[in-house]
Amino acid sequence: MDGFIMTIGTERVRFRYYRDETPVTCAGFESFLPFTRALMHARVSGQEIWTDQSPQLDIIQENSFVFTMPGEVVFGPVKPLRSKTRNNMGIYYGEGKGLDGCNIFARAVAEDMDTLKMIGGNIWKGGVLDATFEWTV
Repeated sequence: MDGFIMTIGTERVRFRYYRDETPVTCAGFESFLPFTRALMHARVSGQEIWTDQSPQLDIIQENSFVFTMPGEVVFGPVKPLRSKTRNNMGIYYGEGKGLDGCNIFARAVAEDMDTLKMIGGNIWKGGVLDATFEWTV
């Protein structure tokens, strides 16, 4: 599988890259694997878990949209400076709309969507959780 895995506690979610649409973002993201970040729940963008401490990627905007599909992973490059989503990474587990355009570069595999929804609900109800992002096996 061409993607990565997110692990929170004992739960794991697999993601597939949108490599054709976002080759620069995928390569940049992969260069930081593995890493761990605290994920919190979004306030205004819908059913999204996110971090404002994502790896800083000085890359182009590609496949950049505000609207996402459930399971999609977004990344805000450090440029343009005017972007409200710079240096943010989000994972939508349901309906959502970002504050600004982000590079949509991966999506959870269908078989893992229930786990992703459960993780999103746990973060929404319980607060911040640490997530580890690593290569797929």
